[in-house]
Amino acid sequence: MVKAPSEEREVSALNGWLMLAINVALVCLGVLLVIRSIYEVEGLRQSFPVVKFVAGIVCELLGIVSFIGHFTLQPNQARVQILFGAYHGTVRKSGFHWANPFYSKRTKVSLRSHNFSTEKVKVNDKRGNPIEIGAVVVWRVHDTAQAIFDVEDYQEYVDVQSESAVRHLAGSYAYDQGEEDEVTLRSSADEVAGTLMEELQQRLAKAGVTVEEARITHLAYAPEIAQAMLRRQQAEAIIAARRKIVHGAVSMVEMALTDLAEKKVVVLDDERRASMVSNLLVVLCGESEVTPIVNTGTLYS
Repeated sequence: MVKAPSEEREVSALNGWLMLAINVALVCLGVLLVIRSIYEVEGLRQSFPVVKFVAGIVCELLGIVSFIGHFTLQPNQARVQILFGAYHGTVRKSGFHWANPFYSKRTKVSLRSHNFSTEKVKVNDKRGNPIEIGAVVVWRVHDTAQAIFDVEDYQEYVDVQSESAVRHLAGSYAYDQGEEDEVTLRSSADEVAGTLMEELQQRLAKAGVTVEEARITHLAYAPEIAQAMLRRQQAEAIIAARRKIVHGAVSMVEMALTDLAEKKVVVLDDERRASMVSNLLVVLCGESEVTPIVNTGTLYS
């Protein structure tokens, strides 16, 4: 049977300054009653006033014990009220408060934003290439009951789940050079960050945590293959550049032949047309400058 998640219940606490005055009054009243009891016995030679003496001791004890119930909350800080293992609500209002002195003391929860940065995690990407990836996660507690009761240590839980999510993310995408319109870690930073944030929110919802931001801060090939991958990237870049050059050259040659034919500047047979195409492609695709040769004879000499 799956246990239902805990749910926060916000409660208010008594004014700390008012209770401080009452507690001081109780202690002073207790001291006064005890002194009065002793004075009546020794000074007035009366029988010992048991009721007055006990009342004084009780007032002192109540005042001293009640002092323990005072606590302060800073802005964006909450206190979970736990009495003998039972949840009695959460105080979120900042200030000086008083509550049952028997409430558990180690139940303050920070509601501020926290940063968690994963170190350079080594993992294989979708294609099996070893890479290093790091991320930063900005999160905050939104449900104190879930954070305290549904996980052992919510801060450690965030750390473990964040690193696990980063590892899973790296294995779900290729590092770079994906197929057309393929999302990769390097070229699609916004999409990848959105996916990471969504997965983290699903993982951390159990701990009452809201993810405010998640992004990749470090991404690189592992050192053992970095040089090889760099050479591959350079080769792929050269091939891509050559492909664009050839595509542009073919288009220019086609345009030149079409204009020559439409304007009837010159009529070429198939052999001369092929020669002209070859010469133009050499000129347009060559890496070095071409030295022109002027033909002073006929076209067929």
